[in-house]
Amino acid sequence: MNSMITIIAILALVGLFFGLVLAYANKKLAVEMNPLIHVVEDILPKGQCGACGYAGCQAYAEAVVLDKDVSPSLCIPGKKAVAEQVAKLTGKAAAEIEPRYAFIKCWQPAVGNSKYDYAGIEDCLAASLLQAGPKECEYGCIGLGSCVRQCVFDALHINEKGLPEVDKEKCTGCGKCATACPKNVITMISPEAHVAVLCNSLDKGAVVRKICKVGCIGCGICVKQCPYEAIKMQNNLAVVDSSICIEKCDHPVCIEKCPTKVLKTYQIPPVELVEAV
Repeated sequence: MNSMITIIAILALVGLFFGLVLAYANKKLAVEMNPLIHVVEDILPKGQCGACGYAGCQAYAEAVVLDKDVSPSLCIPGKKAVAEQVAKLTGKAAAEIEPRYAFIKCWQPAVGNSKYDYAGIEDCLAASLLQAGPKECEYGCIGLGSCVRQCVFDALHINEKGLPEVDKEKCTGCGKCATACPKNVITMISPEAHVAVLCNSLDKGAVVRKICKVGCIGCGICVKQCPYEAIKMQNNLAVVDSSICIEKCDHPVCIEKCPTKVLKTYQIPPVELVEAV
């Protein structure tokens, strides 16, 4: 019995000794954090979206305070207001931040239009691994909401067509939803964009016509109609250069001439889209 008490006492003394050593080392070797880091972090939106290129808001705050080469304008969700505050606190010059919003490059409803019934994990990446996904169009939105779950600002919701719908008032343009989409259906677009293409398919026109009535068939009519060369055909898909379209065109004829009406006016707030048929 005495030996047991002795062992317990020795273990307690050893634990106390090492505890004191660790406490002393923690105090002696502690690195004092620049208080400005906390001030900058408090200004950031706290979305932890990583759009700045850092692991989170604290990591960016540390970098922008301690590294003179890190720009104060990297917080995309914070936009111009946050960039100016961070610049003022760090004594740096804020670069201009172009606002941007998530845009869904798909108009074909995810509900229906399926080549098989998917009953696996509710994740778009997982579904895309099985025959390129359950949707007839292999380039279209799968509609399982992986992008919605990635949005930390509650700016995405699945609508009645099974497609993600963007709340322009809440969207910060961080791009997390675009990263989460295995089909690259989501892109970032300027709120000043006049024209956007609601299709992501790279299939030839004949294939598109069979599986989607509202897809781009690559006819090139829009290219010919644009007097400013703002539209190009890339891999059977019309692609709009928003910078040219924004600057020069107030009345896009391309929208009127598109046979499948896949080109739409895109504004913030957006115009109502005609029901897909």
